Amino acid sequence: MANVAKKVSWSGRDRDDDEDARAGETTPLLNGTGPGAAGSGRQLTPSSFLRIGQLSNVDLNEDIHELETEVPRQRPNEIPHNEKLLSLKYESLDYDNSENQLFLEEERRINHAAFRTVEIKRWVICAMIGILTGLVACFIDIVVENLAGLKYRVVKDNIDKFTAKGGLSFSLLLWATLNASVVMVGSLIVAFIEPVAAGSGIPQIKCYLNGVKIPHVVRLKTLVIKVCGVILSVVGGLAVGKEGPMIHSGSVIAAGISQGRSTSLKRDFKIFEYFRRDTEKRDFVSAGAAAGVSAAFGAPVGGVLFSLEEGASFWNQFLTWRIFFASMISTFTLNSVLSVYHGNAWDLSSPGLINFGRFDSEKMGYTIQEIPIFIFMGVVGGILGALFNALNYWLTMFRIRYIHRPCLQVVEAMLVAAVTATVGFVMIYCSRDCQPIQGSSVAYPLQLFCADGEYNSMATAFFNTPEKSVVNLFHDPPGSYNPMTLGMFTLMYFFLACWTYGLTVSAGVFIPSLLIGAAWGRLFGISLSYLTKGSIWADPGKYALMGAAAQLGGIVRMTLSLTVIMMEATGNVTYGFPIMLVLMTAKIVGDYFVEGLYDMHIQLQSVPFLHWEAPVTSHSLTAREVMSTPVTCLRRIERVGTVVDILSDTSSNHNGFPVVESNPDTTQVAGLRGLILRSQLIVLLKHKVFVERANLNLVQRRLKLKDFRDAYPRFPPIQSIHVSQDERECMIDLSEFMNPSPYTVPQEASLPRVFKLFRALGLRHLVVVDNRNEVVGMVTRKDLARYRLGKEGLEELSLAQT
Repeated sequence: MANVAKKVSWSGRDRDDDEDARAGETTPLLNGTGPGAAGSGRQLTPSSFLRIGQLSNVDLNEDIHELETEVPRQRPNEIPHNEKLLSLKYESLDYDNSENQLFLEEERRINHAAFRTVEIKRWVICAMIGILTGLVACFIDIVVENLAGLKYRVVKDNIDKFTAKGGLSFSLLLWATLNASVVMVGSLIVAFIEPVAAGSGIPQIKCYLNGVKIPHVVRLKTLVIKVCGVILSVVGGLAVGKEGPMIHSGSVIAAGISQGRSTSLKRDFKIFEYFRRDTEKRDFVSAGAAAGVSAAFGAPVGGVLFSLEEGASFWNQFLTWRIFFASMISTFTLNSVLSVYHGNAWDLSSPGLINFGRFDSEKMGYTIQEIPIFIFMGVVGGILGALFNALNYWLTMFRIRYIHRPCLQVVEAMLVAAVTATVGFVMIYCSRDCQPIQGSSVAYPLQLFCADGEYNSMATAFFNTPEKSVVNLFHDPPGSYNPMTLGMFTLMYFFLACWTYGLTVSAGVFIPSLLIGAAWGRLFGISLSYLTKGSIWADPGKYALMGAAAQLGGIVRMTLSLTVIMMEATGNVTYGFPIMLVLMTAKIVGDYFVEGLYDMHIQLQSVPFLHWEAPVTSHSLTAREVMSTPVTCLRRIERVGTVVDILSDTSSNHNGFPVVESNPDTTQVAGLRGLILRSQLIVLLKHKVFVERANLNLVQRRLKLKDFRDAYPRFPPIQSIHVSQDERECMIDLSEFMNPSPYTVPQEASLPRVFKLFRALGLRHLVVVDNRNEVVGMVTRKDLARYRLGKEGLEELSLAQT
């Protein structure tokens, strides 16, 4: 197994201190049998608590990393990386409600009217999510339009000036400097303030909805950096789009509103307290992701399907309605505000950040003879998408190993911005594709060396924001582009987009993928019209749309949701069937070679991501073979000192503890009585809910669920709680706070059965018992995620503290 010396964040930035670095040099081997596993740390006496089993493979606590005051970070020169690795640093979320006495008492006290009030609050929250997501999208769109327009006007005036008298090298220098300067600011705030804001954020949100806790992923600071970062990335001329990050932005907005407070601002508005738990938060984040898609593409139905297909792990009919409501409110808010901004208050014609424009069915219909052509385009899109993903994979591996320092990440982003401007300028300079300017919709026409009344066609694609370039490729009339122009643009933009995705900037891959596909799709349509001698159905705009769908499908491997998004964004149901064919073909062909881009980046970060089904060849494995052992158990009435020692012991950092009945004078274990979480124990110790003697029933302060919700989501670490020597001898009764009915599974159960139970119910811990109901092990997310189907059959990934 590879020695992974440091943690790697989403952007490749290291997030560990010296102590973690030393721990990484002796990473635990599989099942914890190596150095650094359970047993290597401080040993506790057998009488202090109960251990069951022989080996240890435990979830590591993330609480210490949530402290506001962090120690200075030391960064290595190189981070060794192994793709067959599973990180122990990622925690799970508790999507299963703990039905202890406090929870049941509260639920029983709520009458029918109170339940209706809670349901109304859910709808109100979804409406607020839609409104705020739409407003954020408006802000991004308006700022990008003004800043990018200012930049392009300055550069255009400079080029026009120096074209006449010579010295165009100064224009190139100005363009490259402007791009690099803007991108430098966008990269600085991401690299040094909030690295999790890098990229589109879709892989992180997928992991969150899957049940993996990604640190800082739904913080207010992340939203601010994301919005500012994506504006600067697009204005800086990178091969990126502003649509992808809207999904992350909507999710952060949803997570913040649903809790009624901000831990970043240290403000608690004392509303929506009922929803302060992972289960409710997950549903609202699903609505936020859908609202983000809706605001980006003006596709509310596509947003719901995106949240279902790519994000949410758990679904029901009522949740679908609320998510659709949030999506509709989001696109309506964006539409209304942008209509007022553009001076047409009653003309709601801007439903999304990008509008693909109307495709006229009468002029651009399709016949049955074109179905094989569309399928062939899907094959091409799948192959090009697989090539894109493979190149980006090796580039990301290189970044993880060598470009992990924030200063290097900023330098790389500036380099890519300068190279993008240089490539665009050189290609515009060398192009002789001149088109008449009359009737053209080009925003910033560059004449350069073309005759009066003409503009350079290559500048239409490069000298513009990617969103407008896509629309131009879809709707410009036949003859607007030379085939050589389209071919060179596709080739260069393909490599630029591949190089750009993964930089430490906030950026999406949707629009660059659509732009690449639209370019080669239009080229394909032009070639087809030559072959068919100008047949009426060989319209280049139609094939640009199919190429865009094929390329995006080949890269991200979305099917159902992307079909509906493309249909809603074009306002045309006619192309639903060919788009579906193209996307299905692209996915099938692409999956034959490599995974989708988002899944690939999740795997590169060694996240314990659980797919819909267990590996198909895993029926031979049983719960006994995959479970973690030993399990640290607590007695129903336990000594406070024992609880503190267990929570403080770094070698057994469980997050869930089975509660058993046992005679304090023996180590003989009785049956399982319940399950209590680390976070619950910490709250009990913080409020000092214990008594001097076990037979004393009087508790000084009776806790309520509100006390646990007030501590959510950042429960304090055990190191911050002071327990005196006298208090260590007190007793604590766990009966009221433990979940008396945890999910259990017999040790003979097969891995697929355990997987289905764990995945469908959103569990964090699954207790394994024998035929006497005695605890023999515990199944956690890492135990299931480490088994996957590889090229040579079922693989068992190594575990490390990466």
